[in-house]
Amino acid sequence: MSEEATVDRLTDQLSKYLDTSRINQVRRAYYYAEQAHEGQKRRSGEPYITHPLAVAHILADLRLDHQSLMAAMLHDVIEDTGIPKDALSEQFGDPVADLVDGVSKLTQIEFRTRAEAQAENFQKMTLAMARDIRVILVKLADRLHNMRTLGPLPYEKRQRIATETLDIYAPIANRLGMHSVCTELEDLGFASLYPMRSKYISQAVNKLRGSHQEIIEEIRGRLEEKLTDKELPGRILGREKHLNSIYNKMKFKQKSFHEIMDVYAFRIITESEDDCYRILGAVHSLYKPLPGRFKDYIAMPKANGYQSLHTTLFGMHVNIEIQIRTEEMEQIANNGIAAHWMYKNDQSAVSLVNQNRVDRWVKGLMEMRERADDSLEFIEHVKVDLFPDEIYVFTPKGKILELPGGATAVDFAYAIHTDIGNACVACRINRNLASLSQTLQSGQTVEIITAPGARPNPAWLSFVVTGKARSSIRHVLKNQRKTESVELGKTLLKRSLSGFGRNLSDVSKSQTEAVVNHNQVASFDDLLSEIGLGNRMAYLVARQLVSGEESEEDKARQENISQTVVPSGRSPVTIRGTEGLLVRFANCCKPIPGDPVVGVMDTGHGMVIHSDTCSRIPDGGDPQHRLTHLKWAKDISDEFSVELRVELERQRGVIAEVANAVAVADGNIERINVEEQNAHLSIVSLVVHVNGRRHLARVMRRVRNIRAVTHISRVRY
Repeated sequence: MSEEATVDRLTDQLSKYLDTSRINQVRRAYYYAEQAHEGQKRRSGEPYITHPLAVAHILADLRLDHQSLMAAMLHDVIEDTGIPKDALSEQFGDPVADLVDGVSKLTQIEFRTRAEAQAENFQKMTLAMARDIRVILVKLADRLHNMRTLGPLPYEKRQRIATETLDIYAPIANRLGMHSVCTELEDLGFASLYPMRSKYISQAVNKLRGSHQEIIEEIRGRLEEKLTDKELPGRILGREKHLNSIYNKMKFKQKSFHEIMDVYAFRIITESEDDCYRILGAVHSLYKPLPGRFKDYIAMPKANGYQSLHTTLFGMHVNIEIQIRTEEMEQIANNGIAAHWMYKNDQSAVSLVNQNRVDRWVKGLMEMRERADDSLEFIEHVKVDLFPDEIYVFTPKGKILELPGGATAVDFAYAIHTDIGNACVACRINRNLASLSQTLQSGQTVEIITAPGARPNPAWLSFVVTGKARSSIRHVLKNQRKTESVELGKTLLKRSLSGFGRNLSDVSKSQTEAVVNHNQVASFDDLLSEIGLGNRMAYLVARQLVSGEESEEDKARQENISQTVVPSGRSPVTIRGTEGLLVRFANCCKPIPGDPVVGVMDTGHGMVIHSDTCSRIPDGGDPQHRLTHLKWAKDISDEFSVELRVELERQRGVIAEVANAVAVADGNIERINVEEQNAHLSIVSLVVHVNGRRHLARVMRRVRNIRAVTHISRVRY
């Protein structure tokens, strides 16, 4: 068939829903693209123009508007022919040029890796999506045709494109409710990655379908008869199981092929929402429903706008899955956001709700993009967020929120608002206090308890599942870490300057700038941050600020930054025990207020506080300070962990006595463990929370007074 005939066929297709003037604009875009791609061939040997034309056909099947179809014709012009965006704007208008530019890759930039190039291109497309959602529809149609014609490409390129499709584009199609595009992308990706598995499953499905044809027809006949008896309108369709779906169920749900295929699936399409519920009653009177297998996605639509009634029945010795929906719900189930253009004239409620859901999703993508440090982190968050399964939970005021399966109260808090997530300290699930890490279930009511000044806990990153929560937590922790490293760096620098008899305020601005330039950092705050993180020595920077010069000896010390020792004659730095992410207490000696302590700079991670007698403090022969003398503030009220070793005679109930003694002394047991025991003696390891040495002495005295206790000591490594 000639290209002219193909564009004529497209014209016939468009005439069903577009007027003549708009069809002529699409044809003009086709001829422009044909001229631009003159002489270019696809890997298969076909003229290149066959690809844009096929993409336009896919969008025409979705009944998209004329500007989307024009962009489909022109989508490779900027990238492959050197025609600039301005030329397209002049010929076809800004909206079409913006769509084409949004789909075009960043070919003019050199990337270090293919993953970085993929991430940057996806980020660029996301920005364009935020302005016009049609960008992703053109891209999905482009990807669908490329997947249909992967055959002639080299093996490695096929594998890479198929993996990218399954990781990103099929889940996006699912997120946008475009079921038909999603399932085709998944099956094509599966066939490309695992050709033999795809072939065997396909053959098994065809063989099984032939042998089950009689049962299928009998069930369909009974359903049709029931609808006729009840005078209910509805057409009954068989529902195909897709190869990728079958494979994933076999792989991840550990089901056999016959277990999956012994379920007979039908879809009943009717006229109104009311008819859906009446048909549900009719099929339940025909076959017995399986308990717990009914889902009402009409009253509570999925996050991508999908609506339908799902029920599973048991009849004729087999399970029968039935989906019941209206014609409009069927269109939205198959085409998702693309169905918005089908119903654009009447602006139906279902279509508008679907549009709002997509707008919320794109807005969430933009928030994640703003918080991510780079495009690779952004694409990681997006992949995490493309979950197929949703749960539905309620706010205390009855508003429904959709979250991915496995979501926690922290995910819920960030879904409401970023500020609520950041200030979250506790939660109630169904009015009962619960752990923030508890996995939520559909139908639960979740209430978030916040506190002013609260900050995200780094441990949250181990259990949150939404991209928004993950990116928000990381963003706050990065800013917190930066602020704390600057403050710690300033404290250490002031202390080092005092050794030279100078204050930070005495140093001139020009001298500060000279030292900043000499150390090749962007600003003085960045230099302080480097000191706070342990990447630079405060003493050396102080000496540069005082003298304006750096000796060869200083340079050698900066390069060998692990050298340690405490300089004499310096005032110690005061610590409160609540300094944040960059001041940590060593697990080996577990220092507490009252212990003589020193700070050891841990390159890139800030300061670790040890008891000054700890065996794990680094030795140092260089008299210039990686160790920092510290003193405790007087008004510390926080609790600190201490490990105790208790030797006691074995008696009934003695462990309870020890626990009671700790409680009477206002201590709190974090962990208790019996390490050794024989017929007469036991050795118990206790980790206790105390607020200082005096408190610890009180706890130890109480435990020592127990008659069965023979010895108690504090454990230091």
